[in-house]
Amino acid sequence: MKQTAIIFSIFYSTFFFSQKNQNYLQIGYASICCGTPSTDPVINYVKKFQKKNKIKALEIYGQSGLGREGEFNLYIGIDKLSKVQKSSFIKGLQSVIGSQNGKRNQSRDGIVNFEEATIITKEDLAKARNLTLYKK
Repeated sequence: MKQTAIIFSIFYSTFFFSQKNQNYLQIGYASICCGTPSTDPVINYVKKFQKKNKIKALEIYGQSGLGREGEFNLYIGIDKLSKVQKSSFIKGLQSVIGSQNGKRNQSRDGIVNFEEATIITKEDLAKARNLTLYKK
């Protein structure tokens, strides 16, 4: 009985204290005529930010099937970041996305949408269709 209680408390504490993201930033990839832009600039920035700030991997989800030309969203979990890190991370994302949108051919290349004030919650993602853990 004592062993059962110990095992139960270990499993309970593992689930209770595990880091689970509740808040996500949404980045939308839209197409104009010839497909969506690449995720490489954003993903490279996220990896560099993690390495620079010694943060374990941020949770990233992808939601596909949002349009005829492959439109999709990325959701990046931000609960592991401190207030200062969140602010720095968001400013860096704005810069990377602004640069990517500035280099595109406006008549045919897709656009990356990012609204830093919009926070998506875990409950919102639970209702989303075609949501998968993003690996790249």
